Amino acid sequence: VQLAESGGDSVQFGGSLKLSCVVSGLPFGDYCLGWFRQVPGVERELGAIAGISDIGTTSYADSVKGRFTISQDTTKATLYLEMNSLEAQDSAKYICAALLRGGGGGEYCYRTLPIAPTTEWGQGTQVTVSS
Repeated sequence: VQLAESGGDSVQFGGSLKLSCVVSGLPFGDYCLGWFRQVPGVERELGAIAGISDIGTTSYADSVKGRFTISQDTTKATLYLEMNSLEAQDSAKYICAALLRGGGGGEYCYRTLPIAPTTEWGQGTQVTVSS
């Protein structure tokens, strides 16, 4: 599995942005996908920002719930993260991740992606929010 993120940019406080992640080699089903974020000099934020199962059930971190939406287009093998009402603390490198043989729903994916030894990671795309 290979992951390639795009869509990162500099935006104003309160603005919106949509990130994409093309996932190559994803099976027809039985997988987990998710988004993480990382601030320079700080460990990857504990846990996923958002997780989605192969059937589209989702789960979110409290810090982004109601503002961010994770989705996927299986015909394009692409994962998305739509971000609204962006705040300065949302500035980070956003990294997508995949886990084959996920076997659970959105909540399972959200909790398992950061700890599974076989999780695959992208390189990340930078989002900067300015006031």
